[in-house]
Amino acid sequence: MLNRRELLQNFGMGAGLCGLAGTVVGQAAGPLAERNPHHPIRAKRLIFLFMAGGPSHVDLFDPKPRLEEFDGKPAPFKLPNLERTPPGKIRKSPFTFRKYGESGIDVSEMFPHVARHVDDLCVIRSMVADNINHNGACLQMNTGEQTFSRPSMGSWMLYGLGTENQNLPGFVVVAPNQPAQGAPLWDSSFLPAAYQGTCVTDLKRPITNLSNNSLDRKSQRRELDLLARLNRFHRDHAVNVDELDARIASFELAFRMQSAAPEAFDLSGESKTTQELYGIDNTVTQTFGEQCLLARRLVERGVRVVQLYHNRSSTASGCQIWDQHSNLKMGLTNNCAASDQPIAGLLTDLKARGLLDDTLVVWGGEFGRTPTAEGKNGREHHPFGFTMWLAGGGIRGGTIHGSTDEFGWYSQDDRVHVHDLHATILHLMGLDHERLTWRHAGRDFRLTDVHGRVVHEILSHS
Repeated sequence: MLNRRELLQNFGMGAGLCGLAGTVVGQAAGPLAERNPHHPIRAKRLIFLFMAGGPSHVDLFDPKPRLEEFDGKPAPFKLPNLERTPPGKIRKSPFTFRKYGESGIDVSEMFPHVARHVDDLCVIRSMVADNINHNGACLQMNTGEQTFSRPSMGSWMLYGLGTENQNLPGFVVVAPNQPAQGAPLWDSSFLPAAYQGTCVTDLKRPITNLSNNSLDRKSQRRELDLLARLNRFHRDHAVNVDELDARIASFELAFRMQSAAPEAFDLSGESKTTQELYGIDNTVTQTFGEQCLLARRLVERGVRVVQLYHNRSSTASGCQIWDQHSNLKMGLTNNCAASDQPIAGLLTDLKARGLLDDTLVVWGGEFGRTPTAEGKNGREHHPFGFTMWLAGGGIRGGTIHGSTDEFGWYSQDDRVHVHDLHATILHLMGLDHERLTWRHAGRDFRLTDVHGRVVHEILSHS
């Protein structure tokens, strides 16, 4: 580990430093400089496919024959005290399941394209969260904390590892329709601002004000050098330098991005075959297809973390997707139709390019949906047992981990809490979740708070 003076010189950080992963790799300096991990990595980069609203596990990846047997009847088991609305009667899934791949994992008819990749997936059927409402649950899944402002998972990764490409943001969020919780889901909170996510909302103009039409690059370079000298002079006499360091770094990154970003974000150069693979030629799959293709282009160029938010319906209703309080069958059909082919295209493309071996792909939402009905044809929020899946770097594909009970209500075997998921993701990225800390307000904070265990059972042995 570097001593304190070396850390301050290399990273320009203040008294908050506590658990940085290791020394700078190569000659690059600054907050985004690539750094050595705590231990050997299994995944160099992360793509998090976040399905905001809560995908229904019992309709997609966790088939429950008992729901059909008890359809329309009261639940024959004790329900928890935590509830938003009184649970209705048991509701069977309107969709059929069948087994796919050599592993024989059951997948709903709603995900026929993703189903062809089950031998690369580890399906965790025993996920548990703590909050029954969207705001708190989304915060917990993205930051580890339900209520207070905390650094996002992507910000923690940038702090611990830096990024491979100094000419692009290290943490990119692609959300054409931002989720209701907004920036707190990708904010750096008390970590230096340099680690916050760069949010892209317009896929046609991903980063605004990128070009400088007033000065050529040589003049811009001289201007930035002068500005940097003045800022460093000011910094030497400042008390809290985190925001100033982040601002200096942002000017330099913006300058370098003028050349790198337009090429990285431009999808037009991709072949017709590739665009069709992601469904960009189809109005139903176009938006999320573009998001997934952009994710591949960014990780291919060394971006550390890419998070895609699929959070608005493309139907005329405009309802928040994956949140079927009513019209479950129509809502899930629309959601899956819009995302199934793009996700499968991403997995296919990553694998074909040799990127899946060291790129971790995570799919899921903030919680699941109840096995009971809400109203006539919906499902309520459900944090007591739900499904997420992982693929790629370091994951044991073709496996199912954990289970819910026979009705899909409670996580029953090999329970995986959100903190455990975060600990496992960090582990795969070469980071020890107990050592990656930042001192703030008199204590050492970490992504997993005081909880979390690495789920070694889902890791590949190779």
